[in-house]
Order: sequence, then C-alpha cells, then structure tokens
Amino acid sequence: MNRVATSIRNRLSLRRPQEESLGIMADLADKLVLQKNADLTAELEKVTSFCPTCTDFERNFPSLCFALATGVGKTRLMGAFIAYLFLAKNIRNFFVLAPNLTVYNKLIEDFSNTSSPKYVFQGIGEFVHRRPRIITGDNYEEVRQGELFKYEVHINIFNIGKINAETRGGKSPRIKRLAECLGYSYFDYLTNLDDLVVLMDESHHYRADRGMEVINELNPILGLELTATPQVERSGGTIKFKNVVYEYSLARAMRDRFVKEPAVATRRDFDPTHYSQDDLDRIKLEDGIRIHEDTKVALDIYARDTKTNPVKPFVLVVSQSTEHAGKLKQMIVSQGFFDGYYADKVMEIHSNQTGGEKDENIERLVNLENPLNKIEIVIHVNMLKEGWDVTNLYTIIPLRTATSMTLREQTIGRGLRLPYGKRTGNDKVDKLTIIAHDKFQEIVDEANKPDSIIRKENIITIDAEELGRPKEVITVVSNIEQRLEEERRQIEAIQEPEEKQKAQVNFEVKQAILSALPDLNTEVTNISELKKEEIKAIAVERIKQSIQYAPQPYLFADDMVREVEAAYETVVDEFATNVIEIPRIMILQRGEVKSGFHVFGLDTKSLNYQPVSEEILVKKLREQENGIDIVIGKGRIILDTPENIIVNELINFPEIDYDEQAEFLFKLASDAVAKFRTYLADDKVMNVVQFHKKEISRYIYS
Repeated sequence: MNRVATSIRNRLSLRRPQEESLGIMADLADKLVLQKNADLTAELEKVTSFCPTCTDFERNFPSLCFALATGVGKTRLMGAFIAYLFLAKNIRNFFVLAPNLTVYNKLIEDFSNTSSPKYVFQGIGEFVHRRPRIITGDNYEEVRQGELFKYEVHINIFNIGKINAETRGGKSPRIKRLAECLGYSYFDYLTNLDDLVVLMDESHHYRADRGMEVINELNPILGLELTATPQVERSGGTIKFKNVVYEYSLARAMRDRFVKEPAVATRRDFDPTHYSQDDLDRIKLEDGIRIHEDTKVALDIYARDTKTNPVKPFVLVVSQSTEHAGKLKQMIVSQGFFDGYYADKVMEIHSNQTGGEKDENIERLVNLENPLNKIEIVIHVNMLKEGWDVTNLYTIIPLRTATSMTLREQTIGRGLRLPYGKRTGNDKVDKLTIIAHDKFQEIVDEANKPDSIIRKENIITIDAEELGRPKEVITVVSNIEQRLEEERRQIEAIQEPEEKQKAQVNFEVKQAILSALPDLNTEVTNISELKKEEIKAIAVERIKQSIQYAPQPYLFADDMVREVEAAYETVVDEFATNVIEIPRIMILQRGEVKSGFHVFGLDTKSLNYQPVSEEILVKKLREQENGIDIVIGKGRIILDTPENIIVNELINFPEIDYDEQAEFLFKLASDAVAKFRTYLADDKVMNVVQFHKKEISRYIYS
C-alpha cells in the first residue's frame, strides 16, 4: 500500500477488508493506463497477473469488482476509492450508480451530510474547505455550465432504476435529452469527460438491465463494482462474476466478528403440521416478541454497564403479500395480542402505499435507530432490500416463505450490522435471531453444509494452474518513514554542492527530532503537549546529548543544536499529521475506598417481559450439529410471591448483603412487580417473574 492509500486508511479508520480493497485498487490504478478506449486485452492482462480471479472485465471498459459481505462497509469504501483517485491520480469526476430509490437516497445522505456519523469523507482534510459537488438525478438539470468548473471534485449520483423506467416505450431517458442550461444533454457532458470513473453499488443489478447499455455508453476510464453477491441468477443457473479482484465473504465477516452471529429459534418438540397457517403465524409472532423483549433488556443492561449509548432493537416481520401484511398488523394491534401493548409500536411498509402514508412510514423507517422512535415491529412485503442500513435489527420473523432459504445473504443481511461497530462479547447483544418454527431443522441442516453462505469463505475460485503464478510481496512502512525516504532520494538528486549540503543538514535535523519524539511518550499525555516549552527543552537536551556522544561527532554540534531548536515546532506539526493518537487513561486511587448502595427509584421503562407458555430454543447457526442449544423461558412452578423470587435472585450477587439491604431489595423488587402489574394479570405476573427472574435481577443490579 502506497503513501496516499495508507494516509486515507488511517484518516478513515478503515476495517481490514476495506483496507485490503483500497490497497488492491491503488496497486491496480498504478498499473492501468486510466484513459478512454484503452486496450482492454492489455489492461486485462495487467489485472489478471495481479488478481487471478479476474478473467474478464465483462464491460466495454476496465471494471473491477470488490465482493464484500453485507455489513462490512461498502459505502465508506466507495468514499475511500474516490478520495484516493483524486489525491493520487487527480481524477475529479465520478458517477455513482444506485440500483433503487432506497440505495439512491442513502448514497446522497452519506456523501452529502457532513454532520452524519456515516459521512464517507470524515477525516479527509482536502474535502473540508472544498467539498465535492454532489450532483443527483434530481438536481442535474439545474446545473449550469459555469458551475461545473467551481468544484475540484464532482460526484454524480443516479438511480439506475429511474433511468431504466424512463426508457420504457422506446423513449430516451431524460439524462440523454437536451438540457437548456448546458446546451446539450447531461449524458453527453459525462461521456465527454476524460477522467470519468463509474462506481456501481450493488453491482449484481447491472448485468442484465437496460442500464448495462447506458453504463457502457458513458465510456468511463474505470469501473469499480461493489456487491455482497458477485453472481446473478439465470434460468440456466447461477452465473458468477468474472471480474472479481477481491472477495470478503459473509463467512469471513462472521469469523472476524464484523457482523452479528445468526441464530435460529423454535419451540421444543414443535410440530408445525398440528397448526393452521394463521395459528403458526401467531405462534411465531408471539415467540419472536418474547425474544425481542429479552434482547431489549440485555441491550439496556449492556448500555448502562458500559456507559454507552442505548440501542433500541426492533423486529422485522416478512409477510407474503400486502393482504397478509394487513392481517398481521390487525392481529398485533388487537387486544388479544399481549393485551394491545404493541398497538402503537407496529408499522407496515409495501409498494402499494402512496402519498402521505408512504412518506410517513419511510420517515419512521429511516429513523428506526433513534431510541425515541416508538416503532418496535416492522412488517414488510419485499420492500426492504439493499441499502437499508440499520444496526438495531435483532429479530427476523419470516412468515409463509416459499422456501427455507432465509439464509440468503441479502435477507439476513438486514440484521447483521453491529450497533457498536464491533462484537461486544455479550451473546445477546451480538446475535441476530431468525424465528423459524416450521423451517428450523431445514435451516440448521443447510447451515451445516460446507458450501453454505455462513461457512464457505470463498465463492469466487481460481483454476489450479493459476495457483502457481508468482505473488507480489508488498511491505508497508509508516507515513513518516516513507516521507523521509522520499526526502533522502530528493537530496541525492541535487547537483549543486552547497544546496545539497544545506538540504542534508535540514534532513539530519528533522531526523534527529523525529527520533527523539517517541522517547517523550512518558512526558506527555497527548501530542499537543509536545510543543510545550518544557517538553521542547527536554527534547533538545536529549538530542544535544546524542549529537555530542555520537560515534562520529558533528564538527559543528552547536550549530546543529540551534537548527534543532529552530525547526522543532515545524517537525512536531508534521509528526502530528502522520500519526493516530491513542488516548491514555490513568486511574488514580485517592483516599479510602468504600462500596455500598445508595437508595434509588428503579427505572422500569425497559421492563416489558411477556408471559411464556412454551420453551423457546435458540441455536447459533455456525455451531456444529451437536452444538449446545440455548433455552429461553424454561422455568418451574414456585409457590412464592414474585417479590420474594426476585430478591432470592438478587442476593446471589456477592456485593449484596441481605441483612443490611433487605428493605431496599424488597423495594426494588416491588417496583419491578408494580410495573408488570400495569399491563399483566396476577397469574401472568408470576409467569413473567418465574421465567425471567435472572434477567430481572440482573437488570435491577446493573
């Protein structure tokens, strides 16, 4: 990875698969000519020699596919690609394609909103004061000819679905029609650019569409494709991509802990043939809600224990049709479904919705990660595909699915993203549960196959003869080392003796200061403190000592020290721009340490457990066939009060002394029971306490 790519990696804090993808793209960009109408045969040979999996560009221009699992961060990688091509290759024009409206709107948000945590250029200093101009399929007709020269970088974001729709009936899409503001079509403007790079999000959509022709007509110098599924389904079977240069499968993402761990749930000894379809729907919904409430408490406890932002989970219900979705919603809002508790916490979304209803639902949908959003159940009909990126989906309930292929990456991918960006080590916080009473064993068997998507680490394979090709070994050094090496080479090229000597002295001064800075680690708490006068004095004195006692003493040591003093601040500034600071935390104990409990009122808003009538089994799909099942809701009848049951669990915590805190413990237990009685009958309160006593006590303790 070269210096520019390394800098972008550091500034964007890229994950390993993103970093590896950027490195490959940078290396290939150095090998390719990056010109219009390049010799495709010669260009393909360059790529194949470096990436044997790429055997054909499959387009009329060099096009490279990066196959990354859902949840790894493809949009951020697109931002890294654009930043690199601009900073390293001075490429200023980009055309980003989205397959549908959902992805289209998401891309505009992620490329435009600088205040969003998902802003793709966060950390790229060159784009702070001169932001890229974002031109979309909705505003391009307003772009004036002169405006195109005001910005260094132009990023055009278009929805291929809309372009395809405009071509029905043999019409030409609007992008190809005369634009009054330009004097020619916007499409002609794009095709005439000599540095246009096309980026295709979810590129498996651009293989058979009429948009394939549109993309070729753009005649870009380079295509960059991103997808989680580098293959298309045809009547003759599955056709794998031939232009994949990097693959990071779902199995690898799970192994590397970049996504949630999928699990499947059913009831013990459950026989779906004993139930009607409507009854089966209801049972799966009820059990999904029980798991949802259990997950909700686990997330709340984790947030409080770790002092992190709370995460509000939700349930995704996959219905068969719009009519089916309507029936499900009516069931959920009825008084007979957990006493109507979720009546105002459910929404349905499908393509038949129009106008204000659709706009309102989309607004609630995109804000599902907001803890203040009251929606906990989303019913959808084939609406939520690629581009709907949420991190708080924890339970999926597929109802009346035609096949058992709920393991399809694009289906479960909606729930794989991690709310905290990484695995926490907490089983419930890191797990996605699929409710599959009627398909349980079928899904488990499918998951255990070596070629299942959660086990097979490589979808794209290469022939045996390709394995013998020599590999290029790349050694990565730090930005500072790279800069010093470049400066050393520049000095060697200087011909004029006096100029060369002066440059050599400056180089030795910089090298001496940079060598001394790491040793100041114990003297400062952050990089900015390196500029303090007292720290500078320490550094200069240490450099002075090293100069005086060097194996070959400097003839003009005093002059060298004066040069160090003069250049110190400048070198520190350069040093600061090329390192990532790691905060140092120091915990100092002062005075006498005491432990105990202050009286407080229990916050019961997250305690919404529902009664359990059957055992629910949850099995992680990546466990072997004989893996240990997790049993939720297994309990026994205890003739006691619910308050006593909770207190009996609380005193199991070693820090709790029953003799000293009995009164306080019963108060907290009473607070919890009082909350349950606000929405449950007494017999159901006992059921909830018996089945969830450990979780309730843990919630109170935390």
